[in-house]
Amino acid sequence: MALCERAGKYEVLAGCEDGEQALHFVRRLRPDFAILDLQLPRMYTLEVISQLQRLRVPSRIVLLSLRRDRKTVLEALRAGASAYVLRSDPASHLLQAFDHVLGGGVYISPVLGPGQIFCGQKPPNGDDPLRRLSAREFQVFSLLVEGIRAKEIAARLVLSPKTVDTYRANLMRKLEIYDVAGLVKFAVAKNLTTAL
Repeated sequence: MALCERAGKYEVLAGCEDGEQALHFVRRLRPDFAILDLQLPRMYTLEVISQLQRLRVPSRIVLLSLRRDRKTVLEALRAGASAYVLRSDPASHLLQAFDHVLGGGVYISPVLGPGQIFCGQKPPNGDDPLRRLSAREFQVFSLLVEGIRAKEIAARLVLSPKTVDTYRANLMRKLEIYDVAGLVKFAVAKNLTTAL
């Protein structure tokens, strides 16, 4: 917020603490763009973006994240985000993202190598097991490895707990990892988690 005010060209309309508030404020206020953190509590941020898309809310979404993996960036763009900026990026990158999305473009942090994000990289050992996961399975995986319980995942993704259990069983089978500790270890090795 302070950055927007310092830049002198943006007016901050509201702040939010969780995904439900973000959905409410963006729907009601329809700002030119909204800055959302990938790890919002209560409702998963990509679900917020998807719902805004379904409701045809024209606001562009600038996503802030700690995560640097290609799969997460692509899932965010598929959900409807217009910009993906790392929390560690300098303020100038965020301001560039604002200009890009207001001009109708898409912005990805230069640190991530946008060319590699879109062109893809062959994993060194051939098959990347994450490619086997559907978008929903990857969302459930992402939340599980951040330490979110199944009931809370269901609430964030607006799914039934039984459906979340099904996604969890499917993703574990596809990754050939059958407990959450193993998933966390796999995520850490792939640099997919903010957990220590």
